[in-house]
Amino acid sequence: MVYCQVMNELVGLKEWDVQCGLLTRGETSLLIRKGGIHERHGEFEVEHRRFVLYPTYVHQNPEELRAEFAPLLRTDPAPGRVRPPALAEVVAVHRVTDLAAAQRLEPLQALTAQAMARKFAYKNRPWVHALVLRIWPLREPPTLTETAQMLGCVSWVPLGELKVDVGAPAVSDADLTARAAEVQRLLEG
Repeated sequence: MVYCQVMNELVGLKEWDVQCGLLTRGETSLLIRKGGIHERHGEFEVEHRRFVLYPTYVHQNPEELRAEFAPLLRTDPAPGRVRPPALAEVVAVHRVTDLAAAQRLEPLQALTAQAMARKFAYKNRPWVHALVLRIWPLREPPTLTETAQMLGCVSWVPLGELKVDVGAPAVSDADLTARAAEVQRLLEG
């Protein structure tokens, strides 16, 4: 089955290219977020429930990726341009205020436990968000020219009106439900 989405005033969530690739391929459905230096309200908020993944290459660090994912790092193939690979929908949001609970999620996503600890402690605000995402890979990712509004250390960027064509979800509903349940189980300890 092929889906077609037309979305007005679409936004992008900036995330490391490696993470975007893993989500788009269905290798993971979990994203650990803290936010950028210049967030609109001073900290990351889940402002949008549906958005495209906006791959970034700045600040990617092989030491913060689990060993099996570090080789996936690459340099920006087209500086000044961005190709959102997928449409994402937030299925579950967990604000995790216990570091040990956050680190139990390590096997379900790409970051190391040490990277999660660094995010957790960032700005002396002890928490992270764990987002479970449904991902629809884009059949033909658009190529967008980065504008001044898209630059900087912020999570959410306006992309304007875009039409995106998506195929089947990267993960079946049953598998996504199981992944979300596993996140909940690990957080509960």
